[in-house]
Amino acid sequence: MKRLFSTLTVSGLFVLSTNVANAAVMLQENGEQAKGFTQVLKEQFIQGGAAFMGIVLLCLILGLAVAIERIIFLNLSTTNTAKLRDDVEEALKSGGVEAAKELCRNTKGPVASIYYQGLDRVNEGVEAAEKAVVAYGGVQMGQLEKNVSWLSLFIAIAPMLGFMGTVIGMIQAFQKIAAVGNLSASLIAGDIQVALLTTVFGLITAIILQIFYNYIIAKIDSIINDMEDSSIALIDLLVDTKK
Repeated sequence: MKRLFSTLTVSGLFVLSTNVANAAVMLQENGEQAKGFTQVLKEQFIQGGAAFMGIVLLCLILGLAVAIERIIFLNLSTTNTAKLRDDVEEALKSGGVEAAKELCRNTKGPVASIYYQGLDRVNEGVEAAEKAVVAYGGVQMGQLEKNVSWLSLFIAIAPMLGFMGTVIGMIQAFQKIAAVGNLSASLIAGDIQVALLTTVFGLITAIILQIFYNYIIAKIDSIINDMEDSSIALIDLLVDTKK
């Protein structure tokens, strides 16, 4: 019995040590694969050619810079319009137009700025206040959409540069075939690889920037809807105040 127990114990320890060793090997292989992926990605980027790949990378960097700047600006421009509307109404009832203007002056965001412009012209009549709100609303929309066209430009340029690199690579491959006189896979494999790499990185850049672009457009549309609803509410509030 003792011999059987000893045998089983030794066998169990052997199996356990084998499993631990296999797990360590698997972790090591996974680490090498992760490191190898980064290295391969770097090598593939270099093989794509400094001319086109550098420009594609520049498009990605500039596009991300514009996207991050717009996202920060739009997040800072987002306000609780319902609370602002209630505060302005309360200020008008308690302290009049000047108190409401002071509240809007101390509140950030395009909606508060539009409210201030409307309240500033309310002494000239409701129609003058409405015109001021509409005019300044257009100014605020322009500020929200500032530099977004550059982001769409980078989205369009990146894959076009990749396709251009593909065309140039294929032209070079056919030139080698014409010069040598026979079709050899090893002869044109390098040029075709470069051609495909430029297309891949161009498409990756466009996809990344497109995601940010769609988010920014959705954010702008949301803020503009709040601006329009708040403008209508302000005019109604001024009409009721005049009565």
